[in-house]
Amino acid sequence: MIDSFKLMMMDANTQWVILGTMLLGIASGVLGSIALLRKQSLIGDAVAHAALPGICIAFLIIGEKSLIALLIGATITGLLAAYCIQFITSSSILKEDAAICLVLSVFFGFGIVLLTKIAQSPTGNKSGLNDFIFGKAASLVGSDVKLMAGTAVVLILATALLFKELKVLTFDPEFAKGLGLPSGFLNLLFLTLLVAVVVVGIQAVGVILMAALLITPSIAARYWTESLGKMVMISGVFGAVSGMTGTLISTLREGLATGPFIVVTATALFLVSMLFAPQRGLVTKWVKRTLRDKQIREQQILQQQKGSGVS
Repeated sequence: MIDSFKLMMMDANTQWVILGTMLLGIASGVLGSIALLRKQSLIGDAVAHAALPGICIAFLIIGEKSLIALLIGATITGLLAAYCIQFITSSSILKEDAAICLVLSVFFGFGIVLLTKIAQSPTGNKSGLNDFIFGKAASLVGSDVKLMAGTAVVLILATALLFKELKVLTFDPEFAKGLGLPSGFLNLLFLTLLVAVVVVGIQAVGVILMAALLITPSIAARYWTESLGKMVMISGVFGAVSGMTGTLISTLREGLATGPFIVVTATALFLVSMLFAPQRGLVTKWVKRTLRDKQIREQQILQQQKGSGVS
């Protein structure tokens, strides 16, 4: 077992995949933190599900599994879904949660219909499309990983350059408008970045679980700090650890999907944060409350003893 693991780690393609999922985890954690505070986390879920029909349509058009073409299709339908949610929310009586559920179900249902049609078609080059449902790192080749890693780096750098503007827009939109910031453009740009990180990660994590990689590290990081800057960094670290660990587990045996193991790792980090974070952890709070109650009881006993001595 150990020898097999060492051989696997020495494989160049495995190293590329680990690097790619690590960078994807960082990008997801960074953008997910801002999305969480902007209350747009579920938009990532809708975009991830909406990417499926774009993948299927691109495959039907070109007739082969070209990652770039499939990602372009996923990007188009993902952006369309994100903008549909914004349009429905701003021009109808429906609230954002209802709009997200509507768009998610319609796009994903259409994607399943197309996927079923492709599965029933006589063409022989449709193998691997199901990997987009739950993700499979083993199906990635060097060029796929380089594309994923390069896109993740660009997204991280773009978020770093726009961090101050996004921070102001997140906490005080009216103040941002007063400063002359192009709020509408920045909102659309952030949605585009969010769509990009979802689309680039769907082959590794899958359309169903990609949203969890956006949300879970961010929620876990929220337990550790009150600062947005620190939260973004912690969330990026949690995302990187989740991506690397989940990928390593999925490559131990053939046929294991990557997405579920990445999400399970992120969930484990969330549980540790929820229980043991220094300020907000449940166990930490219980210990502090127990010690405080004990100190109060000791002080009361001392006061009673002093009162008895005086009398």
